[in-house]
Amino acid sequence: MKEIYLDNNATTKVDEAVFEEMRPYFCELYGNPSSMHFFGGQVQSKVNEARIRVADLLGASPDEIIFTACGTESDNAAIRSALEVFPDRRHIITSRVEHPAVLTQCRNLRQKGYRVTEIGVDGAGRLDMEELKAAVDAETAIVSLMWANNETGVIFPVEEAAALAKSKGAFFHSDAVQAIGKIPINMAASSIDMLSLSGHKLHAPKGIGVLYVRRGTPFRPFLVGGHQEKSRRAGTENAAAIIALGKACQLAGEHMDAENTVVKAMRDRLQDALMTAIPHARINGGGAERLPNTTSIAFEFVEGEAILLLLSEFGICASSGSACTSGSLEPSHVLRAMGVPFTCAHGSIRFSLSRYTTDAEIDTVIRELPPIIARLRQMSPFGREFLKGEAR
Repeated sequence: MKEIYLDNNATTKVDEAVFEEMRPYFCELYGNPSSMHFFGGQVQSKVNEARIRVADLLGASPDEIIFTACGTESDNAAIRSALEVFPDRRHIITSRVEHPAVLTQCRNLRQKGYRVTEIGVDGAGRLDMEELKAAVDAETAIVSLMWANNETGVIFPVEEAAALAKSKGAFFHSDAVQAIGKIPINMAASSIDMLSLSGHKLHAPKGIGVLYVRRGTPFRPFLVGGHQEKSRRAGTENAAAIIALGKACQLAGEHMDAENTVVKAMRDRLQDALMTAIPHARINGGGAERLPNTTSIAFEFVEGEAILLLLSEFGICASSGSACTSGSLEPSHVLRAMGVPFTCAHGSIRFSLSRYTTDAEIDTVIRELPPIIARLRQMSPFGREFLKGEAR
């Protein structure tokens, strides 16, 4: 059974051209890029080329790019650096719908005495800008807000938020892991100080990320030791993965138009067809500006995990808007923050497409999912009661 992979916000397939670009740097050109000899020097030249390719996708300068192990490290490094640069500022601002890479870090810092403000969102997942305006003050060290939400795809007004942070002398950081490669970004025209990305979200391998730090922004390294990355991130460079990320960024730039036309059209066709065929469903964040590849749909009176299990029988891979914690099913923190009703939150499914998604795969989901939802509602006590009420 061929898989129909619609979970690209979790991870992506490594592009074959990306794999071929990195292949020689395992067993043939395996030198340490920091070595002085020619064998390491030829690897360093490819690392430099990758840095340029990443910078080009971001509209940045190569010297603003720091290679890391992942988006989580980049997020942690940005926040920790701001707190070291501003030791007298003990206030951090983030949102209630951030990725755990940011949210858990901020909550851990709260336990260490920092004041943390988590900005809310409305029912469509849009950031409460008035709450943000009221929260930023002279004690704020950093405002860290995602560019686009990983569950709903809702895009935040990060440029406006960055201007607010700057007005109080605070740093602004954005976790742009989901946005990179899907929507155009131009850091040269931005006031954002720091930005995170992760390679495995844009068809590069796992284990490679980037922290963009605007030129002139004071920065304190998260990892110390050697002189790598101009002493901003110690540790021998993961050369093969860096080179792969450079190629992936080049390809992402080339496919950007298709992401916002072809992929978006498939996403829209999928959600429109499902909303037509399945009653008592809603698009989480449907009223907001969203990434072109992402749709989160809540189906009332069913459990998301049951939907996924039945979808998997047809080779369909998606993700649930719920998570199992300590053996009990709890709705996603994102959906809770949006005020999604209990009967919807548990039955939310995220479909996230890529440039490899085909119309035939979308057709399969449109054909197979409605009977699955109908079957599960007949099995659910809540669903049966509701259907009886409708029949009356």
